[in-house]
Amino acid sequence: MSKDIPADFEFSALNETYYYPRAIIREFSSSLKGKIIDIGAGIGQVTELLAERVGEENIIGVEPDARFAKIFRERCPGIRLVEGTVADLPQNADCGTVVSTNVLEHIRDHAGELSRYRALLAPREGHLCLLVPARPEIYAPIDQDFGHFRRYTKASLHKVLAAAGFNEIKTFYFDFPGYFAWLLNFKLLRRRSFNPVAVRLFDGLIFRPAHAVEFHAMRPPVGQSLIAIARASKPAGK
Repeated sequence: MSKDIPADFEFSALNETYYYPRAIIREFSSSLKGKIIDIGAGIGQVTELLAERVGEENIIGVEPDARFAKIFRERCPGIRLVEGTVADLPQNADCGTVVSTNVLEHIRDHAGELSRYRALLAPREGHLCLLVPARPEIYAPIDQDFGHFRRYTKASLHKVLAAAGFNEIKTFYFDFPGYFAWLLNFKLLRRRSFNPVAVRLFDGLIFRPAHAVEFHAMRPPVGQSLIAIARASKPAGK
């Protein structure tokens, strides 16, 4: 990431939205079981919405960046936060669900990271609720600014999840209009920042009705993001 870019600018667009993060939670809702670990919780934008659904006592946030952890604690004072990575969680952490939103693309060894998630979930055969950027053809300069190593297809994400020991894998694209907005603004026009007014208008006037169709009627053929919900299998012989 360029030294001229604020470290938290990836969160700035999400701060301008209302419907988008709630749509993510709605997609995950049927798989939010038991204790939830929110990996890469950032400043708590998604974590606080999870807490509204399942209660603060049922969530642990994990965030390695001390700056973001400080904001998280101010924003979500009732939620336990582990300042570190998944490796810093107790080995016997009670976990029914791992939530990971816009985290895996930042990790070079994404296969190893997913294996650590599976190890957390395997004792209870819990679920991973995952959201990542989609479609390599729209990888743009702003993705580099974010520190993204990759964008995923359904096939590439399914492959790495299966290799990590997940099964019952369901993947689908999310945010159909966002694909074209990203293609135009960031891939073709090569913009390197978000327009807050445009983000708010997109969230309410375009994303909201489009997601209602995606959720209730028909999954899109492409999307700006990709969601996966998968179950962790126990190691053989357990």
